[in-house]
Amino acid sequence: MHPDCKKCFLEQANKLLAKQRVSNDIAEDIISRLQFFIDRHVDNNLMAPEVSCLANRLIRKAINVDDLYEKEKHYYNNLLLNQEEDIRSKIKNSDDPFRTALLYALAGNIIDLGPQRSFDVKNALSAAITEKPVIDHSLLLKDKLENASTVLYLGDNAGEIVLDKLFIETINHPDLYFATRGGNVINDITYKDALNVGLTEIAKVVPNGYDAPSTLLNRCSAEFREIFNKADIIISKGQGNLEGLISNLNKKIFFLFMVKCKVIAEMIGVEERRTVVFYNQRFNQQGITLN
Repeated sequence: MHPDCKKCFLEQANKLLAKQRVSNDIAEDIISRLQFFIDRHVDNNLMAPEVSCLANRLIRKAINVDDLYEKEKHYYNNLLLNQEEDIRSKIKNSDDPFRTALLYALAGNIIDLGPQRSFDVKNALSAAITEKPVIDHSLLLKDKLENASTVLYLGDNAGEIVLDKLFIETINHPDLYFATRGGNVINDITYKDALNVGLTEIAKVVPNGYDAPSTLLNRCSAEFREIFNKADIIISKGQGNLEGLISNLNKKIFFLFMVKCKVIAEMIGVEERRTVVFYNQRFNQQGITLN
């Protein structure tokens, strides 16, 4: 794990502890346990999502609350559901529905309550169809989807899932699975969210079996891994999923996300807050082939 990540995660944990009004004694104990966990495993290829997972587990247990972001998830799901028909109409009436739906799905990735920064959903949606990804393998994605027998779509955040739904409708693939988290963590989606926004009506929804804000295959359920292994194409939404799968070159994965920290920005060579669509088979030690 990059050294800058430790500071970021401790800040996130403190923010969440304050949000939940956890007593000082309990908060100090949780921060101490997080610091110990990071320091003990920092040289063992510790992945950043594992730290988020532990922080959320410790706080959930301390205050006996199963979903620390239930209200926020409900708010953003409803916010986007209220705009669903309008956005669906814009997609259908556009010159290129596939690309338009993809750009809206990318714009939705701004909804993330983990990073220490504000965001404006309204502005992101207004600018969605003019915000060109700085790395753009979307034409390759479209081509690969046409020849794929099975597709796996890895979801990310609440609210954003409504735009994923519209993109999946546009893809219109007969054998598409949609993966949620296996438990509550930050504002990431669970099966409940997929059910509430109607995604279960258009895709085969499966929880990944683990409550990290990522896809950590060695922690996921056997059922999920079976689907992952048989998928011809994997669409991975969000920076968290990128962190868990960036080194997996055995599968054909298209990463769709907004860059939300300087560590990832430097790793792939783009500026923060920019969106990317990149095919992992174009990634090597020298960086990403842009076209």
